Amino acid sequence: MSAKEPNALIHESSPYLQQHAYNPVQWEGWHDLTLDAARKSGKLVLISIGYAACHWCHVMEHECFEDPEVADVMNAHFIPIKVDREERPDVDQIYMDALQIMSGSGGWPLNIVALPDGRPFWGATYVPKKDWIQVLMQLAKLYREDPQKVQEYASDLTSALERINQVTGADSSGAVPNLEHLTQWVHSWKKGFDLSFGGKLGAPKFMTPVLYEFLMHWGFHTKDTEVEDHVRITLEGMAYGGIYDQIGGGFSRYSVDPRWHVPHFEKMLYDNAQLLSLYASGYARFGNPEFRRIVTQTIGFMLRELRHPQGGFYASLDADSLTDQGELEEGAYYAWTEDELRGLLGEDFEWIQEYYNINSFGHWENGRYVLVRKLSDTEFAAKMEWTPEVLRQKVSGIQELMMGFREKRPRPRLDDKLITSWNGLALSGLCDAYRYCQLPESLKQARELATFIETTLSTPDGGLLHSYKAGGNPVNGYLEDYASVIQGYIKLYSISRDSSWMDRALHLTRHTLEYFSAPDKALLYFSSSKDRALIRRTVEVNDSVIPSSNSTMARNLFLLGAFFAETSFTDRATSMIASLRETMEQYPGQYSNWMHLALWLQTPFYEVIITGPEAFDRLEELQGHYLPHTLVAASQGASPYPLFAHRDHETDTRIFLCRQGACLQPLTTIDAALEVLNPG
Repeated sequence: MSAKEPNALIHESSPYLQQHAYNPVQWEGWHDLTLDAARKSGKLVLISIGYAACHWCHVMEHECFEDPEVADVMNAHFIPIKVDREERPDVDQIYMDALQIMSGSGGWPLNIVALPDGRPFWGATYVPKKDWIQVLMQLAKLYREDPQKVQEYASDLTSALERINQVTGADSSGAVPNLEHLTQWVHSWKKGFDLSFGGKLGAPKFMTPVLYEFLMHWGFHTKDTEVEDHVRITLEGMAYGGIYDQIGGGFSRYSVDPRWHVPHFEKMLYDNAQLLSLYASGYARFGNPEFRRIVTQTIGFMLRELRHPQGGFYASLDADSLTDQGELEEGAYYAWTEDELRGLLGEDFEWIQEYYNINSFGHWENGRYVLVRKLSDTEFAAKMEWTPEVLRQKVSGIQELMMGFREKRPRPRLDDKLITSWNGLALSGLCDAYRYCQLPESLKQARELATFIETTLSTPDGGLLHSYKAGGNPVNGYLEDYASVIQGYIKLYSISRDSSWMDRALHLTRHTLEYFSAPDKALLYFSSSKDRALIRRTVEVNDSVIPSSNSTMARNLFLLGAFFAETSFTDRATSMIASLRETMEQYPGQYSNWMHLALWLQTPFYEVIITGPEAFDRLEELQGHYLPHTLVAASQGASPYPLFAHRDHETDTRIFLCRQGACLQPLTTIDAALEVLNPG
């Protein structure tokens, strides 16, 4: 049941918060005025955090927050605050850490009960209605009858939140992880490799693109065939599974089973953006044309379903959509029945049944199927005695037919806010699609996206917003926003040859160091010093489904230090990873992006500088090669940047391979350069 009159969330721009605007719960948004009012009231604060594509968030809303009985309890004893975790990741980080300290696990919806000053003392994820009412009444009674006990527990928990946010300092040598460390850590991961479907053994199965970017480079450098095979099998497994939308392109967030078959159907921009980079790199490394096709189709999905008219990308698509009976149901838009497919495909059903496994292997539940493949196109074509070209033509026709049918169904709900950090990841993905897959439209789309970031996601003082939606309240950018956008600008320079993007990256980096630095500490805070202080200023270092903001920023500093001959940047990057070495030794699985930086620092990393009248032609020749240990720069004439100093020539095109500014004798052909750049 919904309230007739809206609560305060009606004034919010977040689609997730808007979904709760007609709950009978008197929700407030996370704002300074709300927090100040909570302090003055002396009432407990109930903070509920979720996001628009979260299935269990919707379930709890329906069971609890739409119920007048529940609302009466919440309104009487608490100040209820709803938070969109994508809009306020700083708030989410603190209270998720609190929940994990209290319970050992986390997830969304994230429900926290805190003192009026925001210090937490109780938390849970999804809670059924009966249990929810009971626990809230108990907490309210405890606070009323024994407030001192609650205060003590909240103080202890807040102290624990501070402690887990502290990073162990580097040893006196300031050493970074070396190749022996990396070898040991990679070896420890191997026993967890799923040799059949790729990824890690077990379920649920998350894609973690940053891990496979590192492992691909590791296998390339060390000639570790076991790692290379695992990366290749993982890319194939995800591409063949139901986690990849076999009809419309694009990836869901994770699979609930160990073979990438049945996804949690929400589609997030950040996953698809990173997977563009991973599959483009995979195509360059392994030469599998199906990886290139995944890149093309995923871009198609992003442009069709997530693109803002002016060039940016929206946040996500919901897992749930309406059934024929008008009820929200997870996966309703994507699943198929055998009768549907027989009626739609006619005589083509027989081979499609085998191609997409409309059988026990592909069955999901209740007579519905999630399309999944077992064989590569080459293998299936050979089995059918078709050429791969004939198969591809047939599959394309079937996909178009099924897309037309599917688009008549009610579509999943769109979260149409724009997250700056995720758009930065999309910029990197589009740049990699151009670099490795030679997709000319990707360069155009990357430029449009970068312009959108500059015009819509930036602030008048040259900084960045965190998110944008017309009519919404501006939120200052977090470290993740700066790190992702700077990374994207560096990649855009490499493919566009437009040095203004490096200048912009440099400006954002200086802004970041000014507003996110901690005194006498190498690592950076997640939130800006411009923002209102919360109960903790977070330092984010763990790499997960998205690489940590600090690891991405450290890699940016390394690259910008090389380009601008700015040793303070290089030194800062080295200090950042050195400060984490002891922690990485204890929990290596959480630091794959940091390990990629360690690989850059501990193995030959080259600045590839191409100068002369045909420099851009040579750059194009080089672009498609998998060279993860390079920073590539090209100029046809004189350039003011130190990387090009004394290296231009009016008539000769030359290729300089340099390490920390020390260069080999210049070369004249890309083939000669590749002989040096490819590991022996």
